[in-house]
Amino acid sequence: QVQLAESGGGLVQPGGSLRLSCVASGRIFSISSMAWYRQAPGKQRELVANIIRGGTVNYRDSVKGRFTISRDNAKNTVYLQMNSLKPEDTAVYFCKGIVDLRDYWGQGTQVTVSS
Repeated sequence: QVQLAESGGGLVQPGGSLRLSCVASGRIFSISSMAWYRQAPGKQRELVANIIRGGTVNYRDSVKGRFTISRDNAKNTVYLQMNSLKPEDTAVYFCKGIVDLRDYWGQGTQVTVSS
């Protein structure tokens, strides 16, 4: 059984920063990629950023230059550093991992950007 657990969400003012973490635990042989998605109320879940085992990263255009995804393979952890946050970044952020060729999702963490 593999579990993903996110942490680090919260309420922040526009222009502020947050750092999200996601830890994968359980019987893990290999994690090929990890990613962050988000879902705002009334909207579809969207990919924010992903990082492949070799280190290749991808970002959606709206977060380029503000968000940074990174990964600690030894700790089975992925991070999302979010700077210059905007109200439109408000959403539930989900971690997804491809572990041993299967998709696993975390339960999500709320990020609210508001003054």
